[in-house]
Amino acid sequence: MVEIANAAEAATRHKMNLARTSVNARVATGTLVPLDTVSAERWRRLSDNAVEPNGYFLPEWELAVNATAQGRTDVSALTAQVAASEGQRLIGLLPVVSAWRAYGLPLPALVSADPYGTLATPLLDRDQADEAAKALMQQAQDSGAHALILRDIALDGAVMMSFTRKLACRGLKPRVLQRHERASLDATRNSDDLLRDALGPKKLKELRRQRNRLAEHGDVIFTIASTPSEIKRDLGTFLALEASGWKAKRGTALAQHEGDAAFVRRAVFDAAARGNCEIVTLNAGDIPVASGIVLRHLDRAFYFKMGVDERFAKCSPGVQLTLDLTRHLCADPTIAMADSTAIPGHPMIDPIWRGRLAIADVLIPLSRHDPFVPAIRAGLALRTLVREPARHLVRTIRKLREKRS
Repeated sequence: MVEIANAAEAATRHKMNLARTSVNARVATGTLVPLDTVSAERWRRLSDNAVEPNGYFLPEWELAVNATAQGRTDVSALTAQVAASEGQRLIGLLPVVSAWRAYGLPLPALVSADPYGTLATPLLDRDQADEAAKALMQQAQDSGAHALILRDIALDGAVMMSFTRKLACRGLKPRVLQRHERASLDATRNSDDLLRDALGPKKLKELRRQRNRLAEHGDVIFTIASTPSEIKRDLGTFLALEASGWKAKRGTALAQHEGDAAFVRRAVFDAAARGNCEIVTLNAGDIPVASGIVLRHLDRAFYFKMGVDERFAKCSPGVQLTLDLTRHLCADPTIAMADSTAIPGHPMIDPIWRGRLAIADVLIPLSRHDPFVPAIRAGLALRTLVREPARHLVRTIRKLREKRS
C-alpha cells in the first residue's frame, strides 16, 4: 500500500510539473501577453468604465510598477476583448504571474500580480462585466492553468460577483483561501459627525491638545498636491519622511531601493496628470511632519503610504494628517469611499476609519472535477501552515529589537 501511495504521489507531482511547464510555455509563446504590450489607451478606456474601482491597476500605476519596482517587473496579462467600431475593445484585464513566481510552488495556476498595493481586483467593464470575467477565466485555462488565484480582491465587490455568477454557470464556485477585514471610510458622511462617532469627545480633545503642541513650531497647515508640478514639489518630502523612521530601519522605505524610487516617481506623476493621485502633507510652520500618497479611481480613494517625522511622535502627526485627509475626502462629492489598504487591525487607521472592507485571496477553479484543484489548495494551505509561525517569530524578534533601540 505504501508503494502504491508513493507511486500515486509521484504521478501527481509529474502531472503538476507538466501542467506548470504548459503554463510557462504558453506565456512564452504568447497565449498571455506581456503587460507592457497592452494598449494604454484601451486600458484607460476600460478603467474609466470599470465596474469596480482599483487605483492600483490603473495603467499609469501598474505600468510603472512593472517597469522598475523590486520583484514586481515583467509580468503578463490576462485580457478580455470584443470587437468594436474602433477595433478591439478591452473589457477585462488582470496582470498575472505564475504560482511558482508568486509562491515558490510548482502549481499549475496563474496568480494576480502584486501591484505594490494590497488590492488586486481585476478591471472589468461595467457594461460587460460577466462576459469579461468569463473571458479572463477562459484565457487562463487556454494558457494551461488549472486555477486562477485572485489575491487581495474585494470579497463583496461587483467583480467577485461577476466571477461567482460565471462559475455558477459551469457548476463551480470560488474557494476563499484566506480573508481579513481592513479599515475603510464612508466619505458620504459629514466628517465632524464621523470623527465624533469614531473617536469620542475625550480622544478628540486630546488630539486638539496635541495639535496645539504642533502649532508651537508654526502654523499647522494641511496641503494637497494634485497637479504634476505640485506632485514634483512634494514627492521628495514624502520620500524623505518615509525613509526617516522605522521603515528605513527595516529596509522597506521606497527611497532605499533604486527601482522602487523610480517606480513611485513615475507612477504618482503620471497618475496625477490624469487626476488620479494626490500627495497630502501636514506642516508645522516650515517643517513637514507627515505626508501621504492617495490614489483616486472613479468614486474611491486609496491610502497608499504615509511617512512621518518621528521627532514629533508625541503629537501624533500621522493621526493628525489622517484627520485632515478624512475631512478632505468627506468634503469631496466625487468620493464615496476610501480604502485604507492597510493591514487588518492597524493601530492608527482602524480607530478613525470604522468601516470595514472584506479582502480575500480566492481560488477560481477553471473546470469541473479537476484533480489538480484540491492539490493546489492543499499546497497553498501547507505553505501557509509552514510560513505563519516563522513570520510570527520574525515579528516578535523585530518588536523586541525596536524596543531596545
